[in-house]
Amino acid sequence: MTETLFIRLGSQAEDRIYWLIVADNKNNSQDIIASGELDNAQQLNELTSKAAQRQVKILVPSCDVLLKSLTVPAKSSRAMRLAAPYMLEDNLAEEVEQLFFAYADLAVDSQGNNCFTAIVAHRQMQQWLSWLADAKLYTKHIIADVLAMPYKVNNNDNIWSAIALGDDKQAQVIVRQDIWQGFTLDTNTWQLQCQLLANTTTKQRKNTGEHKKDKPLPSVNIAAYSPLIDSEKIALTAMPEELPLALMASHYGHHLNGFNLLQGQYKVKEKRSHSKQQWLWVAGVAVFALLLSLVDKSVQLWQLNAEQQRVEQAIIASYQEAFPNTKRVRLSTIKSQLNRELALLGSLGDKQGFLALLAKLQPAFAKVPTLKPTSLKFDGKRGELRIQATAKDYQAFEQFRLALAHAKLAVKQGGQTNQGEQVIGSFSITDNGNHKPSKDAS
Repeated sequence: MTETLFIRLGSQAEDRIYWLIVADNKNNSQDIIASGELDNAQQLNELTSKAAQRQVKILVPSCDVLLKSLTVPAKSSRAMRLAAPYMLEDNLAEEVEQLFFAYADLAVDSQGNNCFTAIVAHRQMQQWLSWLADAKLYTKHIIADVLAMPYKVNNNDNIWSAIALGDDKQAQVIVRQDIWQGFTLDTNTWQLQCQLLANTTTKQRKNTGEHKKDKPLPSVNIAAYSPLIDSEKIALTAMPEELPLALMASHYGHHLNGFNLLQGQYKVKEKRSHSKQQWLWVAGVAVFALLLSLVDKSVQLWQLNAEQQRVEQAIIASYQEAFPNTKRVRLSTIKSQLNRELALLGSLGDKQGFLALLAKLQPAFAKVPTLKPTSLKFDGKRGELRIQATAKDYQAFEQFRLALAHAKLAVKQGGQTNQGEQVIGSFSITDNGNHKPSKDAS
């Protein structure tokens, strides 16, 4: 069950303040829980505890809020709201810059008005908000009291609604005339208003020949929710008496399509609960940790990318060193290029292939390190490897031949020549698999 604290502020700090607590029930009506009055704004802190765990809705005197309806020739609401203050400038008692304009989103009325604005002095808005802030009262809703009065009483557009607030020198009469029209007057001014209404109606009757003494004046019909002083000469319809704030609470914001004085520069920023703040703090820490992790991963990724680029460059350099005649090397196709080059030399799975034969030569080169190959030529059809080599003496060539024979390779040793301090010779090597080493090889 939702409970709401309604507070009706005064115009000045010394004015009386009224409050009411209601609870919504299952019948779409409200039950009154408590009500009371405060002598002045300094006592608002007495409501701080009552506002806990309850909604707070504020009413302000309509004598401080000017309601205006006008026709603005603009295509957009933004343009309309920019133009409206200066269209009203000549009819305002203060400079436009000193006034706050709040706007209601209402349908065009019967007079063609498409702009509905509530005008309040900035100093008055700031004064109300400072009272609430000092008392630690948090609200998201402020409207003029007249806009919380009943509208279309008995579905009749021509009936005003009125109620008296207070019963002493500070008493006021609150009257709603239309959806965006009404006034709040002190009792003295209300007496003058009644006289003016009576005189206007009498004049209308004389013009129509309908004047009869002591007959109620039907042109002004007011639904009165409390006794109204000096209203004998105006037409009243007595309604069931209600507490003023209870009546306003039951009609608060009706027909206004969410209108609220707290808009524009006075729009309320959502106040977060303590638990929400804790969760936000935890979420902030989590986001910070996530950002740190992302930074760390980004650094690692950058390092891996740099390492990958170094490896790729090394692969390309090695390939170009092995195959210097290659003009262009692409990393994406280097594997197929390498396979193509190896196919020209022989398959690793082929025992007669170049690589298989070269692998069997490795032990012989290890045994005779002084013999250095200068060229290698492989005949794929014959499975023959021809080696040109150099050594310091003829003995190295003989040792190499014996090592090859020991590896079961068939060897044909070519001629050898002595050129200065080096001996140059050649070998023709095949792998027959069944070759038996000679006696010399044993």
